[in-house]
Amino acid sequence: MRHLYLLALLLLASVASAQVCNIFCDGRGSGESPNSREAVSAEIFGRRIRLYISDSDNMGFAEMSNGDPGDEVWIDRSFNAGVGWDGKLGTSFIPSGSREVRTLMYNVDNPSGQQIGALRACGKPGNMEDIACTSWARSTVNAERQVDAAATALMQFWNGALWSTTGWWNGANCLNALLDYFTLTGAQNYRYMIDTTFERNKNEHFGDFTNDYIDDTLWWGLAWLRAYELTGNQKYLETAKHTSDYSYDGYRDDVCGGGVWWRIQKDYKNAITNELFIKLAASLHNKIPGDTKYLSQAVEVWNWLKNSGMINNENLINDGLTDDCRNNGDVTWSYNQGVILGGLTELFKATRDQNYLTEARKIADAVMNSGALNPNGILREYGCGDGDCGVDGASFKGAFVRNLGELNRELDGRPYSEWLRNQAASNWNNNRNSLNQFGLRWEGPVDKIDASRQHSALEAFIAAL
Repeated sequence: MRHLYLLALLLLASVASAQVCNIFCDGRGSGESPNSREAVSAEIFGRRIRLYISDSDNMGFAEMSNGDPGDEVWIDRSFNAGVGWDGKLGTSFIPSGSREVRTLMYNVDNPSGQQIGALRACGKPGNMEDIACTSWARSTVNAERQVDAAATALMQFWNGALWSTTGWWNGANCLNALLDYFTLTGAQNYRYMIDTTFERNKNEHFGDFTNDYIDDTLWWGLAWLRAYELTGNQKYLETAKHTSDYSYDGYRDDVCGGGVWWRIQKDYKNAITNELFIKLAASLHNKIPGDTKYLSQAVEVWNWLKNSGMINNENLINDGLTDDCRNNGDVTWSYNQGVILGGLTELFKATRDQNYLTEARKIADAVMNSGALNPNGILREYGCGDGDCGVDGASFKGAFVRNLGELNRELDGRPYSEWLRNQAASNWNNNRNSLNQFGLRWEGPVDKIDASRQHSALEAFIAAL
């Protein structure tokens, strides 16, 4: 797995104990919000610690009950998905003659700082060192529907430039997932991050979202083309064109009969790079009136990929080619089966040639029929074995369902809709924590959280729309 693109603030809360104001400012009395609900709870030595959330106020408070005088309770607040936090907000002690106490109320979100937050309640008995905390939770603000909740939880990882806990190319997928969310739901929240992400990253690596891995470059190209579709901002289109030209003009040659290299060292021709190129070039053609160049390139690379040997006898796509230009038999990763579905869909839109949809359905159906990729009807990244897939592999399934959703929307009767709804339902019912964060295994339970896992699950909810 390749380099990570992590910023220094990754493990830090963004605002250190400064007062936050939203509808109300921090420090509102808990009794002023009669409709608060118990969100999560914990216990320590018989004491009960509860976090209450007021959805209408977007605030919360902590309570300790069944305690003794001197016991302590407080609020922690995180603006980076629980990775780091401001601690001990509103510290309160059970007074003499009582067995319970509540803190004041604290805001969940900080709109002025474009920070999406979460709270938890913590407490400790008297002078003991033992501490217990609830799990993290938040209000239902911008989380009314399942897809909204998943999008808001992904935005909690956004650090003002990229998405903490994940890598460079995964960041393009986080962006693409949110752009799809905006496009398909009409949601207006969080759109501020589009241009901020562009401006704060346009000079990274080789500049203009190019770098030494050609597939990384193409992931970003697809994201910026989606941003252009949503906003009409010409600079995003120009960036997408530049990433396509960079990849084809510099790294397409006749070794193994054609195709685009995986990285600038020109030592591996693989499936994902060429699939991404096909999709980007065909998509550019569909957005640029009078284009012939990008369509010709997309058709050329598809014809090469189709005849390269990487599509095996089961209609699944192995990872790449050996040095002597043969199928290397490597894992049929889910994203290798997915991105080409979007590419073929774009080629169909460009040409109205039904053969592209026929080829896409062969691959999609092969996944549906694969006991390794689709056991019990839930998508699985079997190539990870019992591991966690690292940062890279956690993004793969999201790419598959995104592109299957694009194909499905183009087909009469939407034949994959039930399967896609099942992926979303399994995530929601079996693979979700109290902060609407999702783990690697869509059949559950949650293993750990990061932005790669989160954008993948968000894609499942989007594809099911």
